[in-house]
Amino acid sequence: MSTSIIYQITIKEQLGDQWAEWFSPLVIRNEADGATLLTGPLRDQGELHGVLAKVRDLNLTLIAVNRIEAG
Repeated sequence: MSTSIIYQITIKEQLGDQWAEWFSPLVIRNEADGATLLTGPLRDQGELHGVLAKVRDLNLTLIAVNRIEAG
């Protein structure tokens, strides 16, 4: 696949700004309810699985993974 797909990954815990580079190209946004949204373009399923492995390696609680339609 040559174009990126926008994903939004929701985790239960909040992440600090120090994780921004590690989760790049995703943008970290902490929500008022304590959850964190990781949102941004991923090239393919391999890159998505890489991000999910990072979530697992940090022992974070995965709530949802959503594909965001453009437009």
